[in-house]
Amino acid sequence: MSIRKRLTQEESRTVALEAARALLIELGPQAVTLKAVSARIGRTHANLLHHFGSAAGLQKSLAEHLAVTICATIEDAVIASRTGLGSPRDVVDLTFDAFDKEGGAALASWMLVSGNEDALDPIVDVIHDLVDDLDEFGSGKMRPITHALCLMALGDALMGSALTQSLDLPRTSARDLAEQMLVDQAIKAGIVTLARE
Repeated sequence: MSIRKRLTQEESRTVALEAARALLIELGPQAVTLKAVSARIGRTHANLLHHFGSAAGLQKSLAEHLAVTICATIEDAVIASRTGLGSPRDVVDLTFDAFDKEGGAALASWMLVSGNEDALDPIVDVIHDLVDDLDEFGSGKMRPITHALCLMALGDALMGSALTQSLDLPRTSARDLAEQMLVDQAIKAGIVTLARE
């Protein structure tokens, strides 16, 4: 006889969001439904409705969950780069992986196509907070760098493979260019610690 552990509300939400994230990465954004997530975690559809209100609520919560976890990882990489323990390439790779391997681009495109654009608000808000946290002197110099890096990562996740193949470029060409841009812009903006190689 198995006894299912009773989870707190926050633990239950986290388990559901991790299951939704796994579905997103494995099967794509269209697979992130209340029914699929409840089946994955062995909970009822009603249980997920209680936590998220609707499929759109689940997707919006997933966007926020992804944004928070991904931005925390990117922030750690930037701080490591500034202290000499990491590199600008680490920042680039984590950003590109967030949109590609972690499903950020798939979720963003699905939200736009399904008319649920406000689900992207948490991602934008968390990126804004990340940039403010990393802006050592409140100069705003990190904003254009972050903007360009995120747009490059998003585009690469959506069509980078086909485009690099079509143009006979190495698959890493966008990452290579983003790394050089990050270093150049950091030097130009006077963010010397980020520009160290």
